[in-house]
Amino acid sequence: MKVKNNRNIRLYIFKSNKHIYAHLIDDKKNKVLTSSSTVSKDIKNKVKIGKNCATAQIVGQSIGLKIKQLGIKEIFFDRGKNLYHGQVKAIADATREQGIIF
Repeated sequence: MKVKNNRNIRLYIFKSNKHIYAHLIDDKKNKVLTSSSTVSKDIKNKVKIGKNCATAQIVGQSIGLKIKQLGIKEIFFDRGKNLYHGQVKAIADATREQGIIF
């Protein structure tokens, strides 16, 4: 499996009032490669409370594993209008723990 080092791929974080979403987007192809959120089937069973730092960490670990499986090593982190604090930081740290560089 080839390892892609591409800065055109970004991890976009979106927070609603109840849920957290992480989407891996390829900007060249305008396509979502993979995503993870608190409403995903694999995470929904692990989460008891909708949105906090612990659930953000679970979402970050999940998206990190999915990025690794795609063979992508380096991405661009897009936090949108959110501050790099709390839940956004928890997602970033958990993704970095999986070996993803941004």
